[in-house]
Amino acid sequence: MVATFKIITLASSIEEKTIDLFEDTFMDNGSVSVAGSTLHCWKKGGHGYQTYLQVVENSCNPGFVSMGLKLGTKRLMSYIRSFGFGKKTGIDLNGEGSGILFREDKMGLVETATTAFGQGISVTPIQQITAVSAAINGGYLYTPYVVKNMIDSDVVIESKEKSLKKQVISEETSRLVRFALESVVANGTGRNAYIENYRVGGKTGTAQKVENGHYSSNSYILSFIGFLPADHPQAVVYVAIDNAHNVSQYGGTASAPVAKNIMKGIIDILNISPSEDGMPKEYSLWDQKYVMVPDVTGMSLEEAKKVLKSFNLTYSGNGQKVIYQSPPKGMYIKENGTISLMLS
Repeated sequence: MVATFKIITLASSIEEKTIDLFEDTFMDNGSVSVAGSTLHCWKKGGHGYQTYLQVVENSCNPGFVSMGLKLGTKRLMSYIRSFGFGKKTGIDLNGEGSGILFREDKMGLVETATTAFGQGISVTPIQQITAVSAAINGGYLYTPYVVKNMIDSDVVIESKEKSLKKQVISEETSRLVRFALESVVANGTGRNAYIENYRVGGKTGTAQKVENGHYSSNSYILSFIGFLPADHPQAVVYVAIDNAHNVSQYGGTASAPVAKNIMKGIIDILNISPSEDGMPKEYSLWDQKYVMVPDVTGMSLEEAKKVLKSFNLTYSGNGQKVIYQSPPKGMYIKENGTISLMLS
């Protein structure tokens, strides 16, 4: 399963107004029957009634089948091609592949349904990065490149400028895609990529490998594609782990934590500022919980102690009034974490 294709199906459905993320609902009982074939959800028994936003959060295959069938073969494949799949991106590397899609004239309902959640097709990592970038940057599909400048003796002898191919979806559709994918990381299958105080969006993928012409029951490619900041993306990260061992066979379990660590490095390299506007994480019982730091500057020391009674406190200065605190208000720190107070 190619996780990216769920993003493309989502973007196409929003653009064509075949679904409303917040109002329309889908009932998932664990599988869906299409033209005599049964397609399963990863969760046995299904997710029950969901909005389509929850379908995205839960990476629910039957829900994406519903989206694909609402679009229909012609519209779905038109968007897939518009996002650059089925042909080379034109990146400045040798040996680029085109990927493999179903021929539209050979597609029935089953092929349309499986394409909607990314099964039965083959795409390249650079195609995925390029398409997702278009889905989240306002809808603009660019030609990717590796080398920006060629320099000889400090003189730029050749320079590469970004080249726009087309606008695939509207700015408003792209905004809703960003919102949905940020919600995946805050509330859904991508929670292991959540970074406190920063806005991260993304999508998980769990693909059965093909062996001897059949899908393997125990060999997978586990992936996560993420971006940050979610409201104004500066970087996209794609992580795929081939045949991971000693870990649950889900992209959210294996690949999302790797992507999280890479994105933490990107935050430092690009000097991305923290944000108080991101979605709060929906924690599970086994998660390390983080809580928001309240504002105690200007309070007396005794007042501040009462407000911060669930935190560990350190002090500098000998006064009785708080003039500075670290971390500042609005930031998230570990439950029972340490806050430093400077006293007047």
